[in-house]
Amino acid sequence: MTDPRLPLLAAIEKKILWLATWMIHNANHLRPSTDGLKVGGHQASSASLVTIMTALYGAVLRPEDRVAVKPHASPVFHAIQYLFGNQSREKLENFRGYKGAQSYPSRTKDADDVDFSTGSVGLGVAQTLFASLVQDYVRARGWGKDEPEGRMVALVGDAEMDEGNIFEALLEGWKHGLRNTWWIVDYNRQSLDAVVREGLWARFEAIFRNFGWDVVILKHGTLQRAAFAEPGGERLREWIDACPNQLYSALTFQGGAAWRKRLTDELGDQGPVTALIERRSDDELAALMANLGGHDLPSLLEAFEAARAHDRPVCFIAYTIKGFGLPLAGHKDNHAGLLTPTQMETLRAAMEVRQGREWDLFEGLPLPAAELKTFLKKVPFVQKGTRRHHAPAVDVPEALTVPAQPVMSTQQGFGLLLHEIAKSDSELARRIVTTSPDVTVSTNLGAWVNRRGLFAREEMADVFKAERIPSTYSWTFSPKGQHLELGIAEMNLFIMLSALGLSHSLFGERLLPIGTLYDPFIERGLDALNYACYQDARFIVAATPSGVTLAPEGGAHQSIATPLIGMAQDGLASFEPAFVDELATILNWSFAYLQRSGEAEPNETTWLRDAVGGSVYLRLSTRSIEQPKRAMAPALAEEIINGAYWLRKPGPNAQVVVAYTGAVAPEAIEAVGLMAEDRRDVGLLAITSADRLNAGWTAASRARERGLVHAKSHIERLLAGVPSHCGLVTVLDGHPATLAWLGSVHGHRTRTLGIEHFGQTGTIADLYRYHGIDAQAIIAAAETLVPGRPIRHLRMA
Repeated sequence: MTDPRLPLLAAIEKKILWLATWMIHNANHLRPSTDGLKVGGHQASSASLVTIMTALYGAVLRPEDRVAVKPHASPVFHAIQYLFGNQSREKLENFRGYKGAQSYPSRTKDADDVDFSTGSVGLGVAQTLFASLVQDYVRARGWGKDEPEGRMVALVGDAEMDEGNIFEALLEGWKHGLRNTWWIVDYNRQSLDAVVREGLWARFEAIFRNFGWDVVILKHGTLQRAAFAEPGGERLREWIDACPNQLYSALTFQGGAAWRKRLTDELGDQGPVTALIERRSDDELAALMANLGGHDLPSLLEAFEAARAHDRPVCFIAYTIKGFGLPLAGHKDNHAGLLTPTQMETLRAAMEVRQGREWDLFEGLPLPAAELKTFLKKVPFVQKGTRRHHAPAVDVPEALTVPAQPVMSTQQGFGLLLHEIAKSDSELARRIVTTSPDVTVSTNLGAWVNRRGLFAREEMADVFKAERIPSTYSWTFSPKGQHLELGIAEMNLFIMLSALGLSHSLFGERLLPIGTLYDPFIERGLDALNYACYQDARFIVAATPSGVTLAPEGGAHQSIATPLIGMAQDGLASFEPAFVDELATILNWSFAYLQRSGEAEPNETTWLRDAVGGSVYLRLSTRSIEQPKRAMAPALAEEIINGAYWLRKPGPNAQVVVAYTGAVAPEAIEAVGLMAEDRRDVGLLAITSADRLNAGWTAASRARERGLVHAKSHIERLLAGVPSHCGLVTVLDGHPATLAWLGSVHGHRTRTLGIEHFGQTGTIADLYRYHGIDAQAIIAAAETLVPGRPIRHLRMA
């Protein structure tokens, strides 16, 4: 019995192909160009997914499902949302323009209900896997059960499967018992530069089956399967299955006459096979040979709806033709190719679209507009409207209890602070979820995990505990656990944090994710970190140990550039506290900051956009230092959050101010104490966040340029009383450029100390002396910058 949806879906498929293609054509050929740049838009890559996306959005998907669209299929997504009424014509006409529909689907910049941003290939694919694990976590805790479980769906380009992070994610999914995940591979066998290697589908199939996935291969459409049932059809099937990718693409581009010649030459038998070929016109033969599974609505609907009957992960390998339905279909150069105006006019005629009606929803379709409107309104996917949830905020205490230890590191303090939270029965404690790439113990999360347990959908006992073997750590896995243990893959860590940090929007349940890793290995996951921030995922990343302070480990484990990453990464507030009471203040503030979603207007005191919120990066250290004995007054706490405070305020005759960040606090304090014996009014500025100081300063400067003459940032206020002749010496265990801009705030001469080259093995004293960030180096820099009386404490050369 024929599916009554098929004629409607076929009409919608035709309209989606037209709109996606026209959208790109309009951007490149019709919209005025002011800079002469090619706009681009990937007409061929979009076309290969039109049928698959029509089947999904028009029939298969439900409101609870979430989709990561192949980056180059962005125009198809926007066209579908336009048909649903979720996208405007204005934005389509401005595709790839300022504030128009985005080049690649974006949660934060598009208006049409994007589930997962895509663009950096492979990351959106892995995101669906980790989002599925987060859905399992949320539901295991008894949350979100008023909503049905959703499928996490990735539309994957076959060339995208070369990305290593996809395979790292597959391994993690296997470990955690992945469910409810579909990856649909657009197997068009063409990448940006080449035609995909022969037999790649078999490698994909083997890999997925080895990781416990079901694999569904959609190679032949209904036309082909019907032809195979005819006399001689089996030989045609064998020929198609053996045909090299390049030849299949070339014949597709050449059309029906080329197909006829090749098939007759290689299969013609003056019998059943010849008759099969001759029964079809050139157009019919071309349609038959292009009728691959990924372009056949009945085959797709059957496969997708069968997979909805279970929760196992499924990889669909859908054979498609790049550029399907367009004049450039199959050509190996079509990746960035654009239809010429002449080709577009030919397509317009074929689509029966009249000039001036290009954007009309139902122009040129064979069915009545009223019937199509009714169908689109009843599509399952749109029944709940916009599908983003708004989870209530979690209450945050006024302050966290600071561990009372006279000497400790910020890494140790971080573990103690989380352990204190773990002991409570607060909603804050219940909503925190931690994760780490096999460095849970060495980043001081062990005490938290002992209290809160590791997460797994099924309970697993701690064998050491069961065998009565003494161990510091009790590693019990259960659905109640609040720590997700990952393998050694920083990409997985940040994509997991991205998924956890979107739970409030995807699943309606607020989580407060904290991830830990070694600071030097942020660079290994930097693309995924950037991706997570671009999606506006909310999380805390505690990176420790940092800098050359990790002295015995050597240069490969000593981070230099991470403070600059913290400053440069949008959506991430970066802090590097020296003392644990600073860390407690920052961590407590962070829990609230993760949950903010206000307007982007800057705070008139700090000129930071704090109402918007974001994620947080804590750069911590293993160096134990003496802790100050002080009460955390509200004014001091505010300054710590804003980025800096005076540990020793300079006097009116100050010649030198030392500004430090993080673990070098003892050297800065020592240097100031020694210089104070020979110089008057020396100041000591404790910088807890170069990132927020700099952001506030640049925002206030921008505001003044726009006429708000009263705008003044936190750092401008702090340095306002420093005499103009005073020199600034900045120092940190990281790249000196992190603080080099401080001299530009009020024009003070500045000498910046830090780490510019790979480290060595040795003691902290050895390395600080080698890199020139010890107390003697600070004093020498001050003397060179602002000569005064000879300083007795300089070491002899």
